[in-house]
Amino acid sequence: MNAQPDLLYSEAEDDLRAAVRSLLSDRGDTAAVLVRAEAGAPYDPELWKALAGDIGAAGLLVPEKLGGHGASHREAAVVLEELGRGVTPAPYLTSSVIATETLLALDTETAEVAELLAALAAGRRTAVLAVPLSASPHGPLPVDAPRVTGVADAAVADVLLVLKSDGLYAVDRASANVEAQTPLDLTRPLAAVTVGDTARATLLADTATAEQAVRRGLLAGAGLLASEQLGLAEWCLEETVRHTRERHQFNRPVGSFQALKHRMAQMWLEVVSARAAARNAADALATGSLEAPLAVAVAQAYSSRVAVHAAEECVQLHAGIGMTWEHPAHLYLKRAKADEVALGTPGRHKEALAELVGLQAP
Repeated sequence: MNAQPDLLYSEAEDDLRAAVRSLLSDRGDTAAVLVRAEAGAPYDPELWKALAGDIGAAGLLVPEKLGGHGASHREAAVVLEELGRGVTPAPYLTSSVIATETLLALDTETAEVAELLAALAAGRRTAVLAVPLSASPHGPLPVDAPRVTGVADAAVADVLLVLKSDGLYAVDRASANVEAQTPLDLTRPLAAVTVGDTARATLLADTATAEQAVRRGLLAGAGLLASEQLGLAEWCLEETVRHTRERHQFNRPVGSFQALKHRMAQMWLEVVSARAAARNAADALATGSLEAPLAVAVAQAYSSRVAVHAAEECVQLHAGIGMTWEHPAHLYLKRAKADEVALGTPGRHKEALAELVGLQAP
């Protein structure tokens, strides 16, 4: 029997949250995010250097013997909550979670894997799994695909992890053809990746090991994406409550009207429930629980809907202000909609949930 999940935040996790929030407040507020997104260069290299290297967020999942900090998915989830709150452009989910978790499922005693993990943990390099952002841990994988579209953060990665019929390869991004695509979410760029025969590639694992590792990386990504969606929904709720307290109509705060109170109360209930689901998924991944796939499916099936609803309500309850480009609400709505189809749609996770429950039934 599995132990009861711990849904509370530890003191260390609260300290990590405070450090990340302070950094993002100083160097990555939404105004700065919007300026960079408009310029077509959403990533701030100095912000990533501070987050990944100075705070050490990039190495949370990597054991100390491999150059990381030996933390867990719980701490990584806290970082993603804060990145979601700030709708911060950073290759954390793709490099420090999905790619890192994929590499950790390989033979870490081999020099190629160990060296790459150490570089990722230190923030010296970034890696991206060359699969569409929409790829589900429960669905088919693009094996030997001549061209893979919708790969998140590929344009800024140093290394591409490419799945071929004979195994998983580490490919130098500079030797691959990476074409930028137009994303819905301007804060998480997408690209089409083509790896030719002349690309500089290193074999990391055989076929059977590679496919299992990729699915493990996608599962961890889907589970911790729920924490990003949680942080996004929390910001939308807090910003909406703040605005409706300050905005007056008929000589009273608009938030005092009964209809709006009900809508914000519903948002609060959904956010609290999403927090429980996201924390359960992070804890299950951290403890290696056999129920981790179940927890991830529940978290994604629920949190995706909550994030989209919170962002929609944020735009609507800000009225005309929420529809302007200058207000950051549209960034949150676009991120929420993009996250909704990332790493498996809610419908796909519900199907997986039904399959898992069916398998576990007596």
